[in-house]
Formats: sequence, structure tokens, C-alpha cells
Amino acid sequence: MMQIVFLDSTAIPKHIPIPRPDFAHDWIEYERTSAEETVERAKDADIVITSKVIFDRKTLEQLPRLKLIALTATGTNNIDLVAAAELGVAVRNVTGYSSTTVPEHVLGLIFALKHSLAGWLRDQTSAKWADCPQFCYFDYPITDVRGSTLGVFGKGCLGSEVGRLAQALGMKVLYAEHQDATTCRDGYTPFNEVLKQADIVTLHCPLTENTQNLINARTLSQMKKGAFLINTGRGPLVDETALLDALKSGHLGGAALDVLVKEPPEKDNPLILAAKTMPNLIITPHIAWASDSAVTTLVKKVTQNIEDFVKSL
Repeated sequence: MMQIVFLDSTAIPKHIPIPRPDFAHDWIEYERTSAEETVERAKDADIVITSKVIFDRKTLEQLPRLKLIALTATGTNNIDLVAAAELGVAVRNVTGYSSTTVPEHVLGLIFALKHSLAGWLRDQTSAKWADCPQFCYFDYPITDVRGSTLGVFGKGCLGSEVGRLAQALGMKVLYAEHQDATTCRDGYTPFNEVLKQADIVTLHCPLTENTQNLINARTLSQMKKGAFLINTGRGPLVDETALLDALKSGHLGGAALDVLVKEPPEKDNPLILAAKTMPNLIITPHIAWASDSAVTTLVKKVTQNIEDFVKSL
């Protein structure tokens, strides 16, 4: 009988459990698993389910029984894919499950930034409106979404859907060509031109050696003064220090982040600290993907990946 070990079940909301596969198996589940606990917990597993637990070469070499790593995510950065292939361990991720919820989250962040919703909301923790001598006050900027230019970096499933929704709102959408491209494909705009023209930049590209710190001091300086940055992709796409500098200097009008370089962040992460006082900095805890419908699709696909793999043996 196969043993299936779920190493980090808290990566999935408790009210939407993963359906059990339709073959005989032992199911063992842990809420969280540290790097020091991984080998001990996975040593007898035929199949491991995980979102973020790291499987490097050293770890994989200590798990000769392991046949499949079933990811409850799209990203595979936590797996040494080369080592897994050499050691005969299959890796299956899940794609396409968040094609509605992530674009909707991005659109929500666009409206929140353009209408300064975080600032107005924060004011409700005090009596600021009640103390105002007139019916309203104008402490934060409000600009229209319609007519704005959206620069989309990454034209996959999510980037394309963000673009479609933005166009429906009357926004001009530019898809950025790769940074070092020597030619520009049809339907794309040169990388630097998108930075210069966009009122809002949104990131949907994968994390690779070429895209790490894609948004840095240099690229931020090329953006329009007052432009907004949205990142629902991967935290390391953005140089966090450079971003905070651009916000503090006023060069950027605001930023909204659903991902950070280290997750969960340290309590003294400068961006986390800044978000407590800066009304134009919004941080959500990596939940753009997590609508109920998206999670339901995700867990069904995880089970399907496991069942398909076992049938192929």
C-alpha cells in the first residue's frame, strides 16, 4: 500500500480539504514541516504533497522510496528539478487554478491604489472624519482607472486575463517584451518603453535568474513619476530596498504587494514597517490565489495528478 505524506497542510484552507485518491493508501498529514523534519517524515513516503517544503539534492538523496512530489502550487522553486529527474522522482505542479482570482485581486489593488482606499480606511481607526469641519476632506490623491495605461510584465494565463479585464475598464494595456530582447514580438512593447509609459506596472512573470530583481533602482527610475507598482507574482522579482526608496522619495505613487522576498516576512521587514504608516503601500499576505473556487480547483487537480501518476506506473 502506498504511503502519502502531506507535509504542510496549512498551505490549504481547512474548509477545503484535498480529496483522497481513489486507490488504497495510507495518508499522513502534518500542518507544517521544517527543513530538519523533512527527511524523517518523508522517509517512508511513496508520494509527498507539499507547497513550500524544500527538496534539494541532499534531501532527495535520502529518500530512495520517494516516487512523486505533488505540489499544491504552480511554482517549483522549492524543488531541485534536475536532482529529482536524475533520482527518478516525478514532480507534478498545478497550473490554471487561479486564472480568475489573481486577476480580480490585481484589479482590486488597482482601484485601491488609484482611489487611495488604504488611506481612507486607515483614517476610520481615528475620528478624523468626525473632526473634519466640512462634509469631506482631500488628504489623499484620487485618479481615474479609466484612461490609465497598464504595463503587464508576463503575458501568460494571468497576465493576459489581467489585460483583458483592464481593457474592459477602458485602460490602455501594454505587454512588455523581455528585458534583453533584440527584437519585439507582435503584441508586445519594448521593455523600457512600457516602464516609461505605464501609469501602473503589474508583474506576472516567472521567477528565473533573468527576472530576479527585475524591478530594481534602475528600472524604478525609468518608471513615470507617480506610477504604481503591483506584484502578485514572486517576491524576488522586486528589489525591496529599492522599492521602499522609490516610495519614500515620492518617485513612485504607490505599491501593492501580495508577495515578498521572504515569506512569512520578519516583523522588522522595512516594507512591513513602512506599510503601517504609508497610505500608498498595500501588502496582502500571499492570498491573491486563494478564493474558494480557486482552492477547490487546486485540490482537485492535486488529487488528479496523483491518480494519473499512479495509473502510469
